[in-house]
Amino acid sequence: MSGGGAAAGDRLEHYVSTDPFDPHSIEALTPEQERFYLASQWRMMWWRFKRHHLAVVSGAVLALLYLSVLVSEVIAPYDLHSRHSDYIYAPPQPVRLFHEGEFAGPFVYGLHYRLDMENLKREYREDRARRYRLRFLCSGDPYRFWGKLEASFHLVCVEDGGTLFLLGTDRLGRDVLSRMVHGARISLTIGLVGIAVSFAVGLVLGGLAGYYGGWVDSLVQRLIEIIRSFPELPLWMALSAALPVTWSPIGVFFGITIILGLIDWTGLARAVRSKLLALREEDFTTAAVLMGARPGRVIARHLLPNFMSHLIASATLSIPAMILGETALSFLGLGLRPPVTSWGVLLTEAQNVNAVALYPWLMFPVVPVVITVLAFNFLGDGLRDAADPYKAD
Repeated sequence: MSGGGAAAGDRLEHYVSTDPFDPHSIEALTPEQERFYLASQWRMMWWRFKRHHLAVVSGAVLALLYLSVLVSEVIAPYDLHSRHSDYIYAPPQPVRLFHEGEFAGPFVYGLHYRLDMENLKREYREDRARRYRLRFLCSGDPYRFWGKLEASFHLVCVEDGGTLFLLGTDRLGRDVLSRMVHGARISLTIGLVGIAVSFAVGLVLGGLAGYYGGWVDSLVQRLIEIIRSFPELPLWMALSAALPVTWSPIGVFFGITIILGLIDWTGLARAVRSKLLALREEDFTTAAVLMGARPGRVIARHLLPNFMSHLIASATLSIPAMILGETALSFLGLGLRPPVTSWGVLLTEAQNVNAVALYPWLMFPVVPVVITVLAFNFLGDGLRDAADPYKAD
């Protein structure tokens, strides 16, 4: 070859070291490299999820909502059943900081009430001669914590003689904000319990259909098609109306929860079936079967963990459907009934258009429903993107 290149028969110099291999002589990975290359699937999901800022904020909002359920009695200014007969349909009282141009700390003005006989409407106005300071971490309206312990500790109270209706009162003079805080305990819990029932049924039937196939698959698919052929809301209404009126509030709660769970499992079952149909042909599944693993172990230890991230994302997207279902049924009078308090039960006060026109604050219980549903949807989107191994970073 010309141009200074090596001839065809020339032997090229060998640059590979002939020294014995010493693993300790290899340069170790930096902590950052080791953290990245040795990360587990769940850790990589967490890194992806943190980049979805809206999902992170939604997760924080939901965490605060569910933590508030544990101390609803403390957060609420009044007990769930406290009535103020002198303040029926009282409007929201704004919290003020300044009085006549001077800083006076957080306080509310007293309310002056009169009945408009011409329009048959209760009218309230602020009485600026009466000021009532707000107190924090104080003793106020007595209650039974979780229905068991007598207590009177509240996050915020008002001075003796004053009232604190931040979102107004209803037709019985009950504080709307306090009832919304207590109603979150039922509305948020019913979503979790309902999704637990739905997942139990969906995983079992979907797993059997996807793993065994054949007549088992055909039977499960026909059952799913029958259930999905019924309109969802009328089916909810029909099953809820079948609940005996003599049942206790707890019995009605679990009845509604089971109804919601038994109707919502079909989509999950089909997703599980499709995943198992693909995964049961993989080499690791065949190896587990050849080693003598029983079908239950193969499904639980080898197949389900491979799409557990998909199941988590599906759960976060299904919980708001449960909450909306309970809200719709209770609003129509076919779900939970007083004395149980949920967001849907509170919205029954807003069924009368005239009442809403005169007292629009009765619609406030719809606000936490919207916030919760949006937060779950944004959280589900973030988890779905984080769990997708093929999504570009």
